[in-house]
Order: sequence, then structure tokens, then C-alpha cells
Amino acid sequence: MNNGFEEDVIQEELQDTESERAKGQMLKGSAWMTVGSILSRILGALYIIPWRLILGASLFPLANSLYTQGYNIYSFALIVAVAGIPSAISKQVAHYNALNEYGVGVQIYKKGLSLAILMGIVSALILWVAAPILTNGDKNVIPVIHSLAWAVLVIPTMSLTRGFFQGYNNMAPSAISQFVEQLARVIYMLLSAFLVLKVMHGSWVTAVSQSTFAACIGAIFGFLVLVWFYWKNRNYYQGLIKNSNNKLSVPTNQLYCEIISQATPFIILGAGVTIFSLIDQFTFFHIMRFATNFSEEVLQINYAIFAGNANKLTMIVVSLASSIGITVVPLLSEAFTKKNKKALKDSFSNALVLFEFVMIPASLGMAAIAGPLNRTFYGTANMDFSSNVLAFSSIESIPIGLFVVVAAIMQGVSQNKKAVKLFAYGTLAKFVTQYPLVYLFGAFGTLMSTMIGFFLATWLMIRALKHEFGIEKNMLQYESIQIIFYSIVMYFVALVSVYGLNWFFSLFTTPFSSIISLIVTGLASIFGAIVYAYFMLKTGLAEQVLGKRVGRLKAKFNIK
Repeated sequence: MNNGFEEDVIQEELQDTESERAKGQMLKGSAWMTVGSILSRILGALYIIPWRLILGASLFPLANSLYTQGYNIYSFALIVAVAGIPSAISKQVAHYNALNEYGVGVQIYKKGLSLAILMGIVSALILWVAAPILTNGDKNVIPVIHSLAWAVLVIPTMSLTRGFFQGYNNMAPSAISQFVEQLARVIYMLLSAFLVLKVMHGSWVTAVSQSTFAACIGAIFGFLVLVWFYWKNRNYYQGLIKNSNNKLSVPTNQLYCEIISQATPFIILGAGVTIFSLIDQFTFFHIMRFATNFSEEVLQINYAIFAGNANKLTMIVVSLASSIGITVVPLLSEAFTKKNKKALKDSFSNALVLFEFVMIPASLGMAAIAGPLNRTFYGTANMDFSSNVLAFSSIESIPIGLFVVVAAIMQGVSQNKKAVKLFAYGTLAKFVTQYPLVYLFGAFGTLMSTMIGFFLATWLMIRALKHEFGIEKNMLQYESIQIIFYSIVMYFVALVSVYGLNWFFSLFTTPFSSIISLIVTGLASIFGAIVYAYFMLKTGLAEQVLGKRVGRLKAKFNIK
């Protein structure tokens, strides 16, 4: 009896250790992916300022609308081209690594590589040929789609290689590659726009086409970074293969079947945000033409404001959720393979709490500073409308981000088909509510229907996870209430700071210039962040979510 009891105790201790290790890996991986994603997204938003100045006030709204329409179609084509293979590779590599069969993981990567190359070629050809029927009535979209087809050739291979590294819980190569990709893209984008418009005095459509072709240039540089990382660490990976069990032999056909079966749901779920964006793109203009007397130019500007301007900034916040989602998949796959129920339950709870800890204050904070933030990037044109759309979009990013994380959790525990089915319900809700909400509320209606769709899909997924695996409900409720409460406090501090700083600067100059707006944005963000950080440290929540090392900050700043 005693021996049995001791074995149970030892087993529980091992599971606790495994859970702590998984939590540490999640935090470390999320940190790398968050830094990479945030820096990439910030670069992807900052380019707007010089790009707007190069195009000029008259051309920028039309160019931005054209850019956004092309990019939405490209994003969907890219997700199909990538075919969910990187995340599937990440999951399967982690699965076989947990069995100490590193050689099989490498085989999966090689087979996936041939699939990625084939999918890239086929998708790029389809995108090129289908461009004339994807214009939504605007022929200027054709050269933009053609320029983006080149990127579809390269990105699947790059994304697949990122998935291989992620299968080893090594997020640094992906994060650094992501940043380099974005940096190269932005440099080419701005340089080409300047040369076309200012030096060659060419067409603004040509300038936009070259700006979108920059995605291909960025992908090439991002892939080269990954090649360098592998070459640098090749002896390490070869050593793991050499010291594997090497008892498992998986036939080629089975490897392909595993990749495709795992990848298909990733296509649909990974395309979730893009699918909703395409619904907006192909319904917004038709509904608004029926509901209003707005000119085509006004409709293009309205579309650019919610689908382009606001989306670029709120995606910075959503990238936080994506970082958590990317990190949690291989960890859950490993725990699922080892049948460690406690590690699974803890990983669910840790992922959700980490999401709330980061995402809720970030979204509310962006909503609070929406006015000066919008003016910093987009100037004073349509100032009030643009700021209100950005504030609403910031709140919308919470259900979008939660969907990204929960969908990743579902896939990590092989609930792929169920996740796709539940997402379909959310998409149906988006369709059903789109027309009446856009008819009544215009651009805000698209945001409302998106929130409804993602909220429904996510709620159904969380309910399914709770029923199948269980979630630490008490811990989630306690920490969630505190995070939400202190995030709201932070929101009002940042909002009051914006109004106060605007009043202060109005005594000396116009408070709505880009430079003053940038200063107001920075100061209000700092004030809000300090308040949130103080309460998180004082209550001990930061230590619970981020680990014991954070306690040093508490001691350093003498917070009791």
C-alpha cells in the first residue's frame, strides 16, 4: 500500500515539474515570439508615416484602399499556399521529438518542404491568372495582385522552416526572421515608392504595386536568416538524430497523410481573421451603395479607415495573441503525446491567463490613446471618425485575439475537426449579422459583426475544451477579475492623460499635429503602463503569471 502511495506522490511531483517546465517554455517562447511579432508589426505600421508623406494627402487614401484590397486577397491566398503546413509541422515534430524520434521529425520537414514548394507554385499561378476576377470592380487591383503572387512562391518554404524550429520550442529563429523580413520589406517599399513617384514621376498604381512586391523581397531575406540559423546549429540537430531511439519507421505515404490531415484545419482556422476581412471587402461596398448616397471615393476612404488604417494598428495587439498561440501548440502536443492530463489542464489555464494579462490592457490602452495614435499615423483627415473606428477596433481585437489562442489550443490537442466546425458557426453568425449591422451602423457594423462571429466561435471552443479536458476555473475567475479591473483603471488613467496633455499643449500650439500627437501617445501610454504594472506587482499577479523572477522588480521598486 505504502509503495503504491509513494508511486502516486512521485508521479504527481513529476507532473508538477513537467507543468512548471511547460509554463517556463511557454513564457520564454511567447517572449521571443512577442518581441519578434511586436517589432514586425510596429515596423509594418510605422512605414505608413513616410509612405503617406511620399504619396501626398490626395493620393494616400486611394492608395491605402488599393493596398488593403490587394493584401486581403493575398493573405487568403498565402494561407492556402502555406496550407497550415508550418503549424502542422511544428505539432508533428514536437510529437515525435517527445518520443525521442528526432529523425522522423526531420523526415516530416523534408516531405513538408516538397509540399510547400508545390503549393507555392500552384497558388502563385492561380493568384496571377484569377487576378482579373478578384478586383471587386476596381481594375487597379490587378497589378497589385500580380506583384503579390511572387511572394506566394517564397513564403510557404520560409514559413515551413519556421515551423520546424518551433517544433523544438526554439522560437528565436522565427522571431528574428520575422523582424528581418519586415525590415527588408519596409525598406524596399519606401525606396520603390520614392523612386516611382518622386524620381521617375510614375503612376501611383505602379508605386502601390511595387510596395506590395516588397513582400517577396522581405520573404527572401527572412528565409536566408532561417538558413543561417540551421547552418550554425546543424551539429546540434544532427546529434539529436544520432542519439534518437531510431526504432520508429514511418512510410512516406503516411508522412504525407499526417502532414495533410494536420494541415487542413490549420488552413481554415489560420485564415479566420482573413476570411472575415474578405467578407467585409466583398459586402461592404454593395451594402453601403444600397443604404447610402456616398460617392465611390467616400466609400473607398471609409473602407480604408476600418480595414486598412485601424486594422494595421490593432494587428499589433492581435500579434500578442498569435505569439502565445504559436508557442502553445508544440507544448500541448508534447503533453498530449505523453498523456499528461495535469500538464494539459495547466497549459490551457496558463495560456488563457497569459492572454488576458497581456491582451486586455494592451487593447484597452490602445482604445484610450486612439485619438493621438490615429493622428500620429494618418494625420487629421477624417480625424474624429478615424479615431472612433480605431477605438472600437481596439476593443474588437480582444475576441479576435482570444479566438487565435483558443483555436491554437484546440489544434494542439488534436481537436481539429471540432475547431473547424465551431468556427463555421462563428462565420455563419458573421454572415447573418453583416447586412443589418452595416446597413444601420456603416463601417462600425462590420466591426460589430466580426466581434459577434469570433465571440460565438471562441465561446463554443472553450466550452468544448472544458468538457473534454477541464480548465482551472477558480484560478481563471480570480485572476481574470483582477486583470480586467486593473486594466479598466489603466484605461481611465491613459484617457485622462490624453485629455490633460491635449489641453496643456493647446496653450502653446495646435495639439493635433503629428509630432504633438506622437508625444501625447507616448506619455499617455507610459502613464497607463506604469499604473497597470504597479497594480500587477503589488497584487502578486505579475509573479503568478510571469514567474518568480518578476518578484525582483517588486523588491527593486520597493512595492509591498
